[in-house]
Amino acid sequence: MDDTYFMRQALAEARQAAAEDEIPVGAVVVAGTRIVARAHNLTETLHDVTAHAEMQALTAAANTLDSKYLDDCTLYITLEPCVMCAGATFWAQIGRIVYGASDPKRGFMQNGGNILHPKTTITAGVLADECGQLLTDFFKGKR
Repeated sequence: MDDTYFMRQALAEARQAAAEDEIPVGAVVVAGTRIVARAHNLTETLHDVTAHAEMQALTAAANTLDSKYLDDCTLYITLEPCVMCAGATFWAQIGRIVYGASDPKRGFMQNGGNILHPKTTITAGVLADECGQLLTDFFKGKR
């Protein structure tokens, strides 16, 4: 199991979001080699602007592991986290973030990327084309 495997799991969540007419972003949290949380965007379903995939996944992982700190975990997300979600990973002290597509409009890197916990490492661009195409196709269908 590698980054590609776990990103494919996040992509499955993103596809589920699209099927529910949510923006297709998916996330999984991995501890060691075990997926401890799966989530996708629920902002439309819950009428909640904070119900991003990352937020749902972090909460589920914390509940599964019975810990608010996720320093030994990796968050796989199909789209670069926004500032809100990056801030949440700071408080969770997530060990690593792996994302697929970049978000040049709303991604946390637009603010210099300095919002993460100092020990958090980042890997960007895993299955970026596939992650990005899912979003492109979703929004084309909306226009």
